[in-house]
Amino acid sequence: MPSIAYVNGKFSPIVDAVVSVEDRGFQLGDGIYEVLRTYGGRLHAVEPHMRRLFRSLDAIELKHTFTAAGLEQIIREAVRRAAFADSLVYLQITRGATKRTKEFPTDVPPTLVITVRKLELPSAATRVQGVAIQTAQDIRWQRCDIKTVCLLPNVLASQRAKAAGCFEALFVEKDSTVNECASANIFIVTAGVVATPPLSTRILGGITRDEVVALALKNNLPMQERRVTLDELLAADEVFMTGTTVEVLPVVKVNDRVIATGKPGPATKRLHKLFCEQAG
Repeated sequence: MPSIAYVNGKFSPIVDAVVSVEDRGFQLGDGIYEVLRTYGGRLHAVEPHMRRLFRSLDAIELKHTFTAAGLEQIIREAVRRAAFADSLVYLQITRGATKRTKEFPTDVPPTLVITVRKLELPSAATRVQGVAIQTAQDIRWQRCDIKTVCLLPNVLASQRAKAAGCFEALFVEKDSTVNECASANIFIVTAGVVATPPLSTRILGGITRDEVVALALKNNLPMQERRVTLDELLAADEVFMTGTTVEVLPVVKVNDRVIATGKPGPATKRLHKLFCEQAG
């Protein structure tokens, strides 16, 4: 079964897909993206992903004629053609291909790219053991709530974390405020209370994050959306991250500091179970 690409109206194997060298996404990082997944061939949380995508388009003032229904139809066809049991769907929209200038071009159609690959998930052993993460100073721009393709700070932080043997990087401000991971949101559990940084321009509002917050409230788990400091995180009873590809993943070590017992905690396990029951 091939990985599938869709570029401006044309489906092809992903190895054959191309975009112009003058595309503004390639030249300037002038674009936005979304990542979705399937469970047993069924797309998960399409509506909130589409809402976030169109919010990002509006935020960067990218003019278009796309509709949520139209994009969903293309995504479903790409998923059908790929035919993986569990798929990772990547969708990117840029301001199009044109002469390289900083100003917005006129009368240039956006570039739409969708790819579908087999979804690679954390192993069962990883979930049982938990993962280590490494902190990184948050040097990103001030609109991290927009899901743009400008990801160089995330790339550098992730590479340094992987080089140190860690699963993920965690962005922390100079004043020790914890924001988010390079590709996931972060939660702590202290004395039975679950907490996560509030929505702001410093974090991306994760779809899985929102689902987990709602699940905690629905199942009578005390839940707070508030500022979290690095000292709080290091002293927490449990730490976990959330994201489309990791779901609810326990964090057992931050830098050289073991979190609590060094094993995934009960709240993390319960929330992952509840999430899987709802998603699957």
